Amino acid sequence: MVYQANPTRYQDMEYRRCGHSGLKLSAISLGLWHNFGNATRFENSRNMIHCAFDHGITHFDLANNYGPPPGSAEENFGRILQQDLQPYRDELIISSKAGYTMWPGPYGDWGSKKYLIASLNQSLRRMGLDYVDIFYHHRPDPQTPLEETMKALDLLVRQGKALYIGLSNYPVEQAQQALTILQSLGTPCLIHQPKYSMFERWIEGGLQDVLTEFGVGSIAFSPLAGGLLTDRYLNGIPQDSRAASGSKFLNPEQITEEKLVKVRQLNVLAAARGQKLSQMAVAWVLREGKVTSALIGASKTAQIEDAVAALTNTNFSAEEIARIESILM
Repeated sequence: MVYQANPTRYQDMEYRRCGHSGLKLSAISLGLWHNFGNATRFENSRNMIHCAFDHGITHFDLANNYGPPPGSAEENFGRILQQDLQPYRDELIISSKAGYTMWPGPYGDWGSKKYLIASLNQSLRRMGLDYVDIFYHHRPDPQTPLEETMKALDLLVRQGKALYIGLSNYPVEQAQQALTILQSLGTPCLIHQPKYSMFERWIEGGLQDVLTEFGVGSIAFSPLAGGLLTDRYLNGIPQDSRAASGSKFLNPEQITEEKLVKVRQLNVLAAARGQKLSQMAVAWVLREGKVTSALIGASKTAQIEDAVAALTNTNFSAEEIARIESILM
């Protein structure tokens, strides 16, 4: 059966301008970090991507090492793109990244020009694309000169292999230096992708101010704190949860009773707002318009639908903000 996108997909989604650029991003973006590689049933991945686009999500976020195994998320997305979404390519924002270990030897990691150019070429082949809309450096490299990394990103834009450049996981001082270099090269940074949630607020300590100063947008990954800011852990750690499986991204040691008390209190507040805890967590990240888009992960379509539904109430009263801050203290 030929896929036909929902004709009303743009009616309920919010689109936010990304920094000072001409590009708008859907307020919810779908990340393909987990559940889109070869370890996941292909049809489930395909259904989630269909669901996302049918609800107005236009931004699909990948990286060279997403899977598992590394590279398989891009390969599977490329299959779905060719089979279903090719007629809609110009309605999509497709991003990839490089910066973590991808292949053996000294040229398959970090931030050298050699690695970044080769990695994007590989990503384009895996996805069957001529260009990505956004290409990120995934993490700072402590050994490669920052100028080399930024010049490689600038070159990829000039080659037409990426339309925009992004940074991910850059702390404030390195971000400021990188943004200055990119600006001087004539390829300003479009977007920064940091980890941000009610439990992870480091970007409020200067990074958001720097992004505003340079006119750079932001997209927050892990807004649900690895699933902690959902109803999954209200009564402890379920046996079938990510934490119980020993995930390095959410382990039992992180789920203390003190944190669970906060989660339960936040859940009560969310219910008073007419939202699930996960929906309030997404709405909180998007409050005040400082974050361009919330980057969610998903293992089933219902989670995507829940996230989109969070957009019906992203405003917080002063009392609600004060209550959240008192809980998080």
